[in-house]
Amino acid sequence: MLIKACLNGSRRAEDHAALPLSPTALAEDALECQQAGAGAVHIHPRSTDGDETLEPDACAAAVEAIRDLCPGLPIGLTTGLWICGDSARRMRLVDRWTILPDFCSVNFSEDGTDELCKLLLDKGIAIEAGLSSVADARAFVDSDFVERCLRVLVEVEPGSNDSIRAAAVIGRVLEGSGIRLPRLQHGHDADVWPVLEDALVHGYDVRIGLEDTLLLPDGSRAPRNAALVASAARLASAVQLSPREEGRVRPK
Repeated sequence: MLIKACLNGSRRAEDHAALPLSPTALAEDALECQQAGAGAVHIHPRSTDGDETLEPDACAAAVEAIRDLCPGLPIGLTTGLWICGDSARRMRLVDRWTILPDFCSVNFSEDGTDELCKLLLDKGIAIEAGLSSVADARAFVDSDFVERCLRVLVEVEPGSNDSIRAAAVIGRVLEGSGIRLPRLQHGHDADVWPVLEDALVHGYDVRIGLEDTLLLPDGSRAPRNAALVASAARLASAVQLSPREEGRVRPK
């Protein structure tokens, strides 16, 4: 079971004192998360002014810093369209990458998804298919990339009336189409821990980090990403060791 650490996302420096933004901070944070139980990291590189960027130099600096300090740790980058606002510009930037991540997340709700997936695969970068709705899942099922993706990300968006049910509905679309790719399930903010526990109970991979939540399971503020990863690792151990009751971990 994979625990992937999502180190920073779209958050700003003022959101959390320990949010890693620079290549050095990302690398040091990745090492702490690896030691806490993370088997991969997902990052949003930053420009010198702190904004998210897909510029080749910034992406290369972040990837190289992590790879130097954490050899062998798989590194994933975002390809979020909001970062550059235009699918053609995104393609130009990604095409110029020379220091490559191990994988990239691709949101199947965005324009230019097919072209981006083809480019990533041509460059030898694995794809995580990001699905946040039934429409996304159907688009993925109908795409040419089902057999060529590393895993599926079931990403429950904030504001769902029932986040666990929303994830399950996406899952049923995949299962109904015979898709058996590794599945990673995660939520955001208040949904994070219930969705993560549900994923563990079902044997899915999980994601945790300051991108998704600033809070530990008890509601206290997480001091660092590694504390979130350690909490997820403890929950994973509890799921593996404890009997289950009504789909949840039975309290010890």
